[in-house]
Amino acid sequence: MPPILQHVQQATKMMSRRKILLLVLGCSTVSLLIHQGAQLSWYPKLFPLSCPPLRDSPPRPKHMTVAFLKTHKTAGTTVQNILFRFAERHNLTVALPHPSCEHQFCYPRNFSAHFVHPATRPPHMLASHLRFDRAELERLMPPGTVYVTILREPAAMFESLFSYYNQYCPAFRRVPNASLEAFLRAPEAYYRAGEHFAMFAHNTLAYDLGGDNERSPRDDAAYLAGLIRQVEEVFSLVMIAEYFDESLVLLRRLLAWDLDDVLYAKLNARAASSRLAAIPAALARAARTWNALDAGLYDHFNATFWRRVASAGRACVEREARELREARERLLRRCFGEEPVLRPAAQIRTKQLQPWQPSRKVDIMGYDLPSGGAGPATEACLKLAMPEVQYSSYLLRKQKRRGGVRARPEPVLDNPPPRPIRALPRGPQGH
Repeated sequence: MPPILQHVQQATKMMSRRKILLLVLGCSTVSLLIHQGAQLSWYPKLFPLSCPPLRDSPPRPKHMTVAFLKTHKTAGTTVQNILFRFAERHNLTVALPHPSCEHQFCYPRNFSAHFVHPATRPPHMLASHLRFDRAELERLMPPGTVYVTILREPAAMFESLFSYYNQYCPAFRRVPNASLEAFLRAPEAYYRAGEHFAMFAHNTLAYDLGGDNERSPRDDAAYLAGLIRQVEEVFSLVMIAEYFDESLVLLRRLLAWDLDDVLYAKLNARAASSRLAAIPAALARAARTWNALDAGLYDHFNATFWRRVASAGRACVEREARELREARERLLRRCFGEEPVLRPAAQIRTKQLQPWQPSRKVDIMGYDLPSGGAGPATEACLKLAMPEVQYSSYLLRKQKRRGGVRARPEPVLDNPPPRPIRALPRGPQGH
């Protein structure tokens, strides 16, 4: 049997519960239009023929156990949403934080399996903020779990951290006029190691990955090399935020997922008024110097990422990333109107889609559903744009019901961490 017919036959077997509306086989595309419960999209269902799997490789089942280390201000919330929706579609258990930790696993403490809500154990997936601890995660997650994380260019990431956490990080609060330039001109004048939320002001990537964010590669190059080695031992893929779609192509191929499994809406984005349009070169250099450990991590894994793209076939990855963007635009128009736009929280009527606001000085944008929608398609669109806090709470309620857990006061952890950041009160939302 020709290879393409083998793939079609295998896909048909895997879709026994799906209603196939249309199957089109072309000389260069294999496409399906599928409706599966709350799932709604048009997408290439099999590997695009321009980027086929290895000829001698049989089709693999989708990988169902994933641990995503959600780093800060790196597009991690969008990746988390992709994983949450995949878990829902496949009835998988998602590890979620104990109520004492709110929607993060008691960050900034080192992760512990005790921080996981008992109704969400044993899990197939994990995707909420935590500080990496290899032994504790391996104790929680099943054998064969694929570990994935994402990094962002340190200067752009630091600008986002400075804006987002300006009201919470003491080092940032000390800076006159909330000036990023003033902070980077003399960071030691404002920074105090060991303060609450100090990790947001110095080498946040290294801290999230379980490293010592006070170490300097200029003084100890061996420490950076060792941290890189530890990350490489655990993580099967380190995505790069600046090349988000290409990263999702590699993720999809790593997990043997379909293109529809990695469609997304951009989440937790700041309004243009809340960020620098462009970071001046001198400021970017200063940010990288201050966050030298993060810069070393990023530079290494950015190079590793492009070697991986080359190994997969750069032209193939770029074609598939383009197909992903085109399918994503179609889905956004179907969900949010012909001209889908990100809106300020005050303009979002659907309460479940109103993003958390870190302060009055930062506007986090989101999508809203057209009025009058209902049914499976609307439910799928709602999940596509649902912010982290609402989605985490929804999944916890759903998994409690599935496990037959009765509503009762939750036990309080010994030595609970400082309460996670909460939004400041906002004025009337006008609805």
